[in-house]
Amino acid sequence: MSSAFFSDSAEKILTELTPTERAAVESVRRALEDDPEPEHSRRLPDADPHSQSYVVELLPEQTGGRGISLVCRYSADLDAVLILWLIAGP
Repeated sequence: MSSAFFSDSAEKILTELTPTERAAVESVRRALEDDPEPEHSRRLPDADPHSQSYVVELLPEQTGGRGISLVCRYSADLDAVLILWLIAGP
Protein backbone atom coordinates (compact mmCIF):
# COMPACT_ATOMS: atom_id res chain seq x y z
CA MET A 1 0.00 0.00 0.00
CA SER A 2 1.41 3.35 -1.07
CA SER A 3 0.95 6.74 0.52
CA ALA A 4 -0.78 9.59 -1.32
CA PHE A 5 -0.35 13.22 -0.31
CA PHE A 6 -1.51 16.64 -1.49
CA SER A 7 1.06 19.34 -2.24
CA ASP A 8 0.55 22.73 -0.57
CA SER A 9 -0.92 24.18 -3.76
CA ALA A 10 -3.30 21.23 -4.19
CA GLU A 11 -4.46 21.56 -0.57
CA LYS A 12 -5.20 25.26 -1.18
CA ILE A 13 -7.39 24.43 -4.18
CA LEU A 14 -9.03 21.58 -2.24
CA THR A 15 -10.40 24.10 0.27
CA GLU A 16 -12.06 26.01 -2.58
CA LEU A 17 -14.00 22.99 -3.91
CA THR A 18 -17.58 22.14 -3.03
CA PRO A 19 -18.17 19.28 -0.57
CA THR A 20 -19.11 16.85 -3.38
CA GLU A 21 -16.05 17.86 -5.42
CA ARG A 22 -13.81 17.39 -2.35
CA ALA A 23 -15.33 13.96 -1.72
CA ALA A 24 -14.62 12.90 -5.32
CA VAL A 25 -11.01 14.11 -5.10
CA GLU A 26 -10.55 12.36 -1.75
CA SER A 27 -11.87 9.10 -3.23
CA VAL A 28 -9.20 9.33 -5.95
CA ARG A 29 -6.51 10.01 -3.31
CA ARG A 30 -7.57 6.89 -1.38
CA ALA A 31 -7.65 4.83 -4.60
CA LEU A 32 -4.10 5.97 -5.42
CA GLU A 33 -2.93 4.43 -2.15
CA ASP A 34 -4.12 1.03 -3.41
CA ASP A 35 -3.14 1.53 -7.05
CA PRO A 36 -0.51 4.28 -7.49
CA GLU A 37 -0.40 3.75 -11.27
CA PRO A 38 -4.07 3.61 -12.35
CA GLU A 39 -4.95 2.40 -15.85
CA HIS A 40 -7.43 5.23 -16.41
CA SER A 41 -4.72 7.90 -16.00
CA ARG A 42 -2.99 9.80 -18.78
CA ARG A 43 0.82 9.79 -18.67
CA LEU A 44 2.78 13.04 -18.78
CA PRO A 45 6.42 13.63 -19.73
CA ASP A 46 8.66 13.36 -16.68
CA ALA A 47 12.23 14.62 -16.41
CA ASP A 48 13.01 12.31 -13.50
CA PRO A 49 13.69 8.72 -14.57
CA HIS A 50 12.80 7.53 -11.06
CA SER A 51 9.24 8.87 -11.06
CA GLN A 52 6.17 8.83 -13.23
CA SER A 53 3.82 11.78 -13.80
CA TYR A 54 0.21 11.44 -14.90
CA VAL A 55 -3.24 13.03 -14.83
CA VAL A 56 -6.40 11.51 -13.41
CA GLU A 57 -9.50 13.24 -14.75
CA LEU A 58 -12.84 13.41 -13.00
CA LEU A 59 -15.92 14.24 -15.05
CA PRO A 60 -18.62 16.57 -13.72
CA GLU A 61 -20.89 13.53 -13.32
CA GLN A 62 -18.33 12.09 -10.87
CA THR A 63 -17.84 15.28 -8.86
CA GLY A 64 -21.39 16.57 -8.72
CA GLY A 65 -19.97 19.87 -9.98
CA ARG A 66 -17.06 20.75 -12.23
CA GLY A 67 -14.62 18.54 -14.05
CA ILE A 68 -11.40 18.20 -12.06
CA SER A 69 -7.95 17.03 -13.17
CA LEU A 70 -5.48 15.71 -10.60
CA VAL A 71 -1.85 16.03 -11.70
CA CYS A 72 0.18 13.40 -9.84
CA ARG A 73 3.73 12.14 -9.54
CA TYR A 74 4.49 8.61 -8.35
CA SER A 75 7.88 7.57 -6.99
CA ALA A 76 8.40 3.82 -6.76
CA ASP A 77 11.51 4.40 -4.61
CA LEU A 78 9.43 6.22 -1.99
CA ASP A 79 6.28 4.19 -2.70
CA ALA A 80 4.33 7.45 -2.60
CA VAL A 81 2.11 9.59 -4.80
CA LEU A 82 2.21 13.37 -4.62
CA ILE A 83 -0.87 15.12 -5.98
CA LEU A 84 0.82 18.22 -7.36
CA TRP A 85 -2.14 20.21 -8.67
CA LEU A 86 -5.89 20.16 -8.80
CA ILE A 87 -7.30 21.85 -11.87
CA ALA A 88 -11.03 22.56 -11.66
CA GLY A 89 -13.05 23.43 -14.74
CA PRO A 90 -15.36 26.43 -15.01
